Amino acid sequence: MQHRPLIGVIACERQVEGEPAQAVKHRYLEAVERFAGGVPVIIPTNQAPANAAEIVSRLDAVLLTGSGSNIEPSRYGSAASAQAPTDHGRDLFGHALIRAAVDAGKPVFGICRGLQEINVALGGTLRDLRETNLAQKHHAAPEADLGETFAYCHDVNVVAGSMLQRLSGSEPLAVNSVHYQVIDRLAEGLAINATGPDGVIEAIFANHTAAPVFAVQWHPEWRPEGRAHDMAFWNYLGEAARADYLPAAQLETRA
Repeated sequence: MQHRPLIGVIACERQVEGEPAQAVKHRYLEAVERFAGGVPVIIPTNQAPANAAEIVSRLDAVLLTGSGSNIEPSRYGSAASAQAPTDHGRDLFGHALIRAAVDAGKPVFGICRGLQEINVALGGTLRDLRETNLAQKHHAAPEADLGETFAYCHDVNVVAGSMLQRLSGSEPLAVNSVHYQVIDRLAEGLAINATGPDGVIEAIFANHTAAPVFAVQWHPEWRPEGRAHDMAFWNYLGEAARADYLPAAQLETRA
């Protein structure tokens, strides 16, 4: 029987019946099981960062999900005010989880907020599109319902020779866009795999880690059937978690 990898999925703090709780949207857990062939395990963030290494030692990969919360600017050395909602526990524990996974040589995959967390954990910075005139190019109108929000799309240009091109096999790609925070300064050791409108970084890959670190700014977990590049994200996560992953492209090792 083929090994089914244990994939840790980070949780967010939410209010449930008037008190704080930990939650993960079903679509992430279902994508891990159905499309990556893994066993999803929820990782609560209301715990000591020192626990991260012990948790990672029991996992085959880590997935950092998207979230409605924003990363606090203080996490990347900015004096800017935080945009509500925030999730201090996820900021703190997510950072520890990423560092522990990289140090242990375990794969790390990120979606939307997860991409931003990876960049910050490895030394990069973010900016908020709401402070520019670009917000409407990357997010549906605030009054849009869930279906309309995830139907809001734009093209991304895939970097030639990148991991994303190897996975998707085509360019450009049409992706959904549900975010306000974006990468400002790219962390050392990360390579750009795709860019969107006005040069916003839409996919990244680490070129210096023992196991792959790969993340996208869009949401491949949102009804991915029929979109080859989104299915490729989950296939790659499953392969990486089973230690049957692709090494960095030669072009990226020089980035």
